[in-house]
Amino acid sequence: MARQKVSGAMFWSNRWVRIGVAVVIALVLVFAPWNLDVATNQALARVGVFAVAVLGLNVIMGYAGQVSLGQIFFLGLGAYVTAYGVNEGWNVALVFVLAVLIPGLAGYVVALAAARLGGLAIAMVTIALPIIGVPLAKRLADLTGGSQGTSARFSSAPDWFGSDLDDIWQYYIVLAVAAVVFVLVHNLVRGKFGRALAIVKENEAVASSMGISPYRYKVMAFTIAAMIGGVSGFLYMVVVQYTSPETLAFHHSISLLASMVVGGAASIVGSLIGGAYYVLVPNVTNEIDATLTAVIQGVILLFVLFVLPGGIASLPRVLRRLFRGRSGTPRSDAERERAAQTPTTE
Repeated sequence: MARQKVSGAMFWSNRWVRIGVAVVIALVLVFAPWNLDVATNQALARVGVFAVAVLGLNVIMGYAGQVSLGQIFFLGLGAYVTAYGVNEGWNVALVFVLAVLIPGLAGYVVALAAARLGGLAIAMVTIALPIIGVPLAKRLADLTGGSQGTSARFSSAPDWFGSDLDDIWQYYIVLAVAAVVFVLVHNLVRGKFGRALAIVKENEAVASSMGISPYRYKVMAFTIAAMIGGVSGFLYMVVVQYTSPETLAFHHSISLLASMVVGGAASIVGSLIGGAYYVLVPNVTNEIDATLTAVIQGVILLFVLFVLPGGIASLPRVLRRLFRGRSGTPRSDAERERAAQTPTTE
């Protein structure tokens, strides 16, 4: 039994095996939309949009350990910047850059004050973002369309791709942008920046003694999370092509937080699962009973918190430990050390 487990571990640790699995997954994602209906493709694209949004929240909460209840504000701001730029006839590439930089700048300004706070204080600051954002979006009607919202159609499929394949074209845009963002964040949290964030999250006093500025890294994490929120806002407009003050509503921030917890905090895979949870679970619960949607989602959240505190992404690790314990197979010192560490890119 022990020999089989070792061989299995060696199999999955093989670099070429991991590359092969990644290639298969990539091929499935690329060719799948051609065999699916429009509604399914649009749902998958929305999963990608909110997976990016959950990833941004994961950067600040999962990896940096800071409370943020206003991530939806940056998604909404990115969506409004996108809509305004498109309607003004700006180049789409410029619109994308602005949809990332403007939320990033807003996040940086908020972080300068919020990063010195902790606990309930920083929670109150971030809660204020969507609370202020909704009436502000209604007030600035010339820029935002007011309570009626604004639309922007710029993601129709080009003629060479097929004019009746808008859903597939939008899916590919989301897939390409989301893949780049996930790869960048994966590399970021596995590198020096990610290690510094882990130390700051664990103990700020220890971080300071090692020459790591907790304030600086928390500001950087908050700014990066805001920029990723801007990316998700741009992708939101690619798929939905409409935004309103409702996009900024506080309850969406709570839904993003619940999605991150269910998927798995401090986990790249957990962000993908969180995006799927955000989009698909409400549809399922509405089909069961629309009046009990919030109750059912609350039960799911509590179940995950009690059974899988690390989120659904931690399930393989929990099962490995469970089976290892039942088999009574002794673990080496190296295995014990690995088990004691929390993976950052599971």
